[in-house]
Amino acid sequence: MAKIGILTGGGDCPGLNPVIRAVVRKGLNQGYTIVGIKNGWKGLIENDIMDLNIEAVSGILPKGGTILGTSRTNPYKKPEDLVKAKDNFKKLELDALIAVGGEDTLGVASKLIKDGIANIVGVPKTIDNDLSATDYTFGFDTALNTAMECIDKLHTTAESHHRIIVAEVMGRHAGWIAIESGIAGGADVILIPEIPIDLKEVCEVIKKRHSRGKTFSIVVVAEGAQFKEGTFVTKEQELDAFGHVKLGGIGDMLAKEIEKITGYETRVSVLGHIQRGGSPTAFDRVLGTRFGVKAVELVIEKKFGKMVALSGDKIIAVPIEEAVGTLKTVDAELYEIAKVFFG
Repeated sequence: MAKIGILTGGGDCPGLNPVIRAVVRKGLNQGYTIVGIKNGWKGLIENDIMDLNIEAVSGILPKGGTILGTSRTNPYKKPEDLVKAKDNFKKLELDALIAVGGEDTLGVASKLIKDGIANIVGVPKTIDNDLSATDYTFGFDTALNTAMECIDKLHTTAESHHRIIVAEVMGRHAGWIAIESGIAGGADVILIPEIPIDLKEVCEVIKKRHSRGKTFSIVVVAEGAQFKEGTFVTKEQELDAFGHVKLGGIGDMLAKEIEKITGYETRVSVLGHIQRGGSPTAFDRVLGTRFGVKAVELVIEKKFGKMVALSGDKIIAVPIEEAVGTLKTVDAELYEIAKVFFG
């Protein structure tokens, strides 16, 4: 009997379980055996697997996270790990592997296709919504709504205490969460990685609000935003397996500078991993389900090296290389729309 493996790599997010459920149900309907590879690429290196049947995926649709677990393991970090991954792919007698992940996970998939594991299909996952070749990634909508709800709640405290509140949201290289949650949450300033922070301009916007009688402001900043002539703000310099520094602290730094320049009491709220958690929205449940079904269809059709993607309202297949070649960043038009409401 033909066998499909599935793994979920990188950061967790709402919508992963709907993908797993869809792959299992569609795969079983087509006569495949489905094997879950635990903890991303680490599971393939260590041959850590679990059988996935209907019972295993029953009731997981509304659950956040992933029943398979995840990690940021990079099999290209150590030569021996790459050998183990290739050997275990053969030992498991997999006819195909469905890799669910973002830039790093699918970047590994793209390399493996060239290095001997050709039968891979990709499914795009990232709350940052920064993968090219797809209009949306699942997980983003849930994270966006979580951030928006938090910003809504910060409004009442900011207004009651006459404070500036800086809300730090996720977004390393792309500011999609910041820009859309900021617009939806009525932020007064939105700062994203794509545009260096002009501190003077930020403070002028806040002062302008105060000059017309407003005694509070909400500033939304993406964790990857940088001051002009600056670098990433980090709490520690240790790199992960893909060479990324661990971000954190831009909100604190920004709040201190705003208070120093304006004289207005300023506080910071770091939303952090709250954005990754919770039950997926209807949009993410449906998108994850559609992606999972389409991924199995690509396996059936032997269209390997492809990633499922959303284009308009259609689910299509695109080369994995195209998805990870360049990041999808916030376009200037959307930022100009946001600026209409600054101050």
